Amino acid sequence: MTPLRTRAAAYFRSLQDTICSALEALDGAGRFREDAWQREGGGGGRSRVLAEGAVFEKAGVNFSEVFGQMALEFAKQVPGEGLDFTAAGISLVLHPRNPFVPTVHANFRFLTKGEKQWFGGGADLTPYYPFRDDVIHFHRSWRDVCRRHAGTVDYARFKKWCDDYFYLPHRSEPRGVGGIFFDYLEGDLERLFAFVRDCGDTFLEAYLPITRRRKDLPYGERERAFQEFRRGRYVEFNLLYDRGTLFGLKTGGRTESILMSLPPVVRWYYDYRPEPGSREAELYETYLKPHDWAAEA
Repeated sequence: MTPLRTRAAAYFRSLQDTICSALEALDGAGRFREDAWQREGGGGGRSRVLAEGAVFEKAGVNFSEVFGQMALEFAKQVPGEGLDFTAAGISLVLHPRNPFVPTVHANFRFLTKGEKQWFGGGADLTPYYPFRDDVIHFHRSWRDVCRRHAGTVDYARFKKWCDDYFYLPHRSEPRGVGGIFFDYLEGDLERLFAFVRDCGDTFLEAYLPITRRRKDLPYGERERAFQEFRRGRYVEFNLLYDRGTLFGLKTGGRTESILMSLPPVVRWYYDYRPEPGSREAELYETYLKPHDWAAEA
């Protein structure tokens, strides 16, 4: 049988094609620019970025398959013996233009180090002006994937893992409304690969219906300014805490590809406080708190 690493890389590469085609069709105006790159030390990838589209102000969908040796200090933080590693995966971040369309992130990957092999990944939603139906739809999509693989994975565990992971300790607040997150999944790797493929195949149906519902809603400068302010939290998390960003930078990845997740326009306000009773306050008071959205009626 073809090695799992090879099959996983082929799937992630194909998934990049599928997702990019769907996003271009939805956007209608923007097209992805592709940069193929080689990593010094082994491997490479394809970075695709759509900028200044009709729907997406910036959308990045990256595929990479790299190998080589980790720096000694970084290797101590990763399971497995020695310095040799391989990693294949897809990572995407979509920053829509309309503040009523949420930003979304997803990542699926397969890594090896020494004798260790594992899958990681997940998907999470970062709305600026949340709609209850959208949040429920997103969470139910991932709950249903996990249910299809009951006995192999656990939705409640992965949901909590996501809530805990996408959290900014210095702000004492979540980055968004969560989704699922998992890492270092070992054991029956074939079953786990089936689960990861199901996750990848579910991404578009979890996110595109939300985008279609909200992309043409009218908005003004107030909504745009709040979107740009909340994007600042996205930047802070990715640069301070995100494992994928840190892994890429510490293993000699391509900096432009690693930082494609950052939004194009951001602003920071000093000591911002939302107006009581406003839509902006609703984000903080209702949605930036862990909640079992998939169980909502």
